[in-house]
Amino acid sequence: MSAGLAGRQGPPYTHAARRVFDLSLGEMLWSRRTIFMALVVGAPVLLAIVIRIVQSTGVTPLRINRVSVDGAGIFGMMMWILYLRFIVPVLGVFYGTSLIADEVEDKTITYLFTRPVPRGAVLLGKYLAYLVCTTLVVLPSVMLVYFLLVPLGQVGASFLQLLTDLAILAAGLATYGALFAWVGTLVKRPLLVGLVFAFGFEQVVLLMPGYLKRFTLAYYLQGLVPHAMPSEGVVSLLQAVFRESPSTVTAIFWLLFALVASLVLAARTVERREYVLEQ
Repeated sequence: MSAGLAGRQGPPYTHAARRVFDLSLGEMLWSRRTIFMALVVGAPVLLAIVIRIVQSTGVTPLRINRVSVDGAGIFGMMMWILYLRFIVPVLGVFYGTSLIADEVEDKTITYLFTRPVPRGAVLLGKYLAYLVCTTLVVLPSVMLVYFLLVPLGQVGASFLQLLTDLAILAAGLATYGALFAWVGTLVKRPLLVGLVFAFGFEQVVLLMPGYLKRFTLAYYLQGLVPHAMPSEGVVSLLQAVFRESPSTVTAIFWLLFALVASLVLAARTVERREYVLEQ
């Protein structure tokens, strides 16, 4: 049955995507990959506990240029270094590349695509399940780190910073997931390609002068990072490392463009590609 005929006889596109979402979400939440990722996001929580214990002894756990960094400043740095530069790309690579590649590897892709639903809706439903699943994995970790590091008396003053951090995390998860979902539809070893891009290409070109960094997602995410952190030492460190960053409007535009373009290209690739399973 052709893809067009299946699309006409099957449920509407959005309804089909929702059905795939319902099916995929449970599978993702209880997969071994999610257990591993839960251990990854648990590392910042353990680090925050250690920092809290050190603070309780009266010792300043972190100084930058001889300036003491308080709990809110440490939280901002952990968001930048651990979550945005490591955890978000890892989640995007491991989940995004697997949306279609796992079905091919398990030899279930032909059974999935013989159902009367558009192929693009299958990809969209799986992508939405990825967003919900990663949010449910990352959000508890972020909230625990925040309340461990930021004193209750500073919660009111830094709550807007927390909301900004959560929005940046959501943007990173959505964009990296969409990009690697497209990669997963194109190449035979998408996980390897994703790891090389996120932790090889991006990390190297960000430290190099020139325009090459504009072809990375990390460059635009870092344009959203230097928000109002409460410590001058943290701000000066960010400025020293990121000597060139795009404006907030530019960063949001290109991240949104990358997200939409990646999803459209991934859906078109899935619709047009013939999947021949190896015996």
